[in-house]
Amino acid sequence: MRQLTQALQPKLLGLQVATTFSQNKDELVLGFAAPRQEFYIRALLTSHFSSLSFPTEFRRARANSVNLFAAMQGHVVEDVVQHQNERSFFLKLSGGMLLLFKLFGNRSNIVLFQPGEEPELFQHKFSNDADLDPLQMDRPLPQNYAAFAAADGNLRTLYPTFGDLPALYLAAHNYSQASLEVKWELVQQLLDILESPPAYYIIRLQGKLRLSLLALGEVLYTYTDPLEALNSYTRLYLSETGYERQYEQAKQVLERKLHLTQTTLNQSEQKLHQLRHDRSYSQTADVLMANLTNIPPRSTHVELYDFYADQQRTYTLKHDETPQKTAERLYRKAKNQHVEVRQLEEKVERKLEELIVLEDALQALAAATDYKLLKLFLRDYQPLLSTKQQAQQEAPFRVFETEGFKILVGKSAKNNDELTQRHTYKDDLWLHAKDVSGSHVVIKHQAGKTVPATVLEKAAQLAAHYSKRKSDSLCPVLYTPKKYVRKPKGAAPGSVTIDREQVILVKPQNPFERKV
Repeated sequence: MRQLTQALQPKLLGLQVATTFSQNKDELVLGFAAPRQEFYIRALLTSHFSSLSFPTEFRRARANSVNLFAAMQGHVVEDVVQHQNERSFFLKLSGGMLLLFKLFGNRSNIVLFQPGEEPELFQHKFSNDADLDPLQMDRPLPQNYAAFAAADGNLRTLYPTFGDLPALYLAAHNYSQASLEVKWELVQQLLDILESPPAYYIIRLQGKLRLSLLALGEVLYTYTDPLEALNSYTRLYLSETGYERQYEQAKQVLERKLHLTQTTLNQSEQKLHQLRHDRSYSQTADVLMANLTNIPPRSTHVELYDFYADQQRTYTLKHDETPQKTAERLYRKAKNQHVEVRQLEEKVERKLEELIVLEDALQALAAATDYKLLKLFLRDYQPLLSTKQQAQQEAPFRVFETEGFKILVGKSAKNNDELTQRHTYKDDLWLHAKDVSGSHVVIKHQAGKTVPATVLEKAAQLAAHYSKRKSDSLCPVLYTPKKYVRKPKGAAPGSVTIDREQVILVKPQNPFERKV
């Protein structure tokens, strides 16, 4: 920080405060100006990262921007004062004003002090900062050999601002094993470097990106100007941590939604299977009515002979409901069982669609290997990442499942584009009715498995059914791996060109529709 304030002094002296504003709760922008000269300080003071950077220009947003420290504007910078043995400094302004930069890690703040007025805080959560006095924040400490010997070489006592990097530097020079005299010499050598550093380094140490006056760990970048070094470090740090944090947040949201969707799908499929194959409500009611004399009063479980299945079966009853009332209730439900089956079928199809959309989103997220790609992903998938229920995107396709393979069918020309470009990958099999408009159809690839002829035929029937050839007796359908399907630039929605296609002739129909 001493190097920083020394570099700031010639940049700021004589400049007027031209603008002070914030565009979010943790960022303060300070603009200073003189004829044909301007200088900006961008202070970012979050709970996990505090930094100063110095953009050459700053375009203020038209919205979500608020003026702060208005009393400073027009005042001239008279001095930049670094506190002794403290991570803070202040700007001395005309009119007796002092602007304190208190950079204490997750308790960092900027405070304006002006004669006869209450201090003005940038971060109001640190209300005790109003009691600080920039003119009384120096910490003079005896840092001679006598004090060093009295402290038995304890660095924290004499040099509280050293931090971990100087300690690691000394440890690499066997500081702990050295005699007191050698320790003192090592500390003096370290101080020479810190007070007149040959360069400023951005390093990676123990997996973390650090700004250092010492060439420790892996040196990534070297600078001769402390302002340039701090600009680069802030940009790199925010890029790295921003990527990691946003990537993990997006992944957690998608995985949580995927888990909930899979759970709901499994439950719905199980219920649907019971209604279709195990027993109907009316059959259960028939068995209860046939065994009224065999059911003890207020029973909750009873074993009865199921003459439909020709076996003994355990039935669950309500203790406060007679068997006759239970049977009546089941007969009423039996009248609407076909409605429940249809609703469950629709729910299963909807959850299958959501499942594939989420799986494809996770696959697209895995391909976002840098911050730029992640920003594009977050923009494109923003509705899916929202925690609001109403923001859930409708899937652009219908889903059918057979023999363990999923078949996707686009719902419209626009949806065809989204299906083919976003939800289909190079090894998926792509189908379309030949020479007519219609839905794009995709058979999702399964590693190590070849698409059976029966699955291909059903997918082709769907492609014919959802096309202009729906009423034909037979329809030719093209199919090829997705890697041979391209969308020409500027082509209409749903338009593609394909290579290496094959043709299958099928009857247009939906083979998954239940015949009544």
